[in-house]
Amino acid sequence: MALDQKTQFPSDLLRRLHSLHSQVADLEGQLERAPRQIRAGENLVAEATAALQKARDDVKSATVACDEKQLQLKSREDRIEDLKAKLNTAASNKEYNLLKEQIAADQQANSVQSDEILEALERIDELNATVKQAEATLKQKTEEHQKRVKEIENRTEVVRGDLEYIHAELEKAEKEIPATARSEYRRLYESRGDEFLAPVEEGSCGGCNQTLTTQMLDRLRLQFLVECPACAAWLYVK
Repeated sequence: MALDQKTQFPSDLLRRLHSLHSQVADLEGQLERAPRQIRAGENLVAEATAALQKARDDVKSATVACDEKQLQLKSREDRIEDLKAKLNTAASNKEYNLLKEQIAADQQANSVQSDEILEALERIDELNATVKQAEATLKQKTEEHQKRVKEIENRTEVVRGDLEYIHAELEKAEKEIPATARSEYRRLYESRGDEFLAPVEEGSCGGCNQTLTTQMLDRLRLQFLVECPACAAWLYVK
């Protein structure tokens, strides 16, 4: 819709409208970011919770494996004692030697497994330390998140109050808009937000840097409504 070339629109009113619209956009942006900020904190807590659960599962798995090795060790020790008892009742040298070889093999296997058990116990100690660290991290992330949520909730309450005030100020300012420009003003704002308003900066449109003609600048000084020929923003003098 073309502007009425005779429509006068004070620059100070356009400047105020632009400022108010910018404040509305900023405050609404803060409200939109708040849930994302809370979700980000929730994700950090969830990651710390998962890390703790994994650390505990690792301890459990390592403990089960170590217990199995200890049971194997005990079972082999019992078998060695049983084989030693059979030495006294061996019916022949061949049987005796076979028993001795089996005892030696089991003792060697137990020696290796004893070392493995010691390593497993050391590993369990390390994993338990990881669990404690993960617990501390989860506690820290949880406390930080709770503090962040409280701060966001308090800030959101303030922002809502500020937004209510700015909307009231905007409503008052919009009542001063010339009747011939109101419908186009509303259409442009709904389609482009506060980008449909732009200041003049060093003879150019502050929105797209389009150089303005002398005639346009003169009309602006005379308080006529001027549209940028490039981006169609409503211009005002700072």
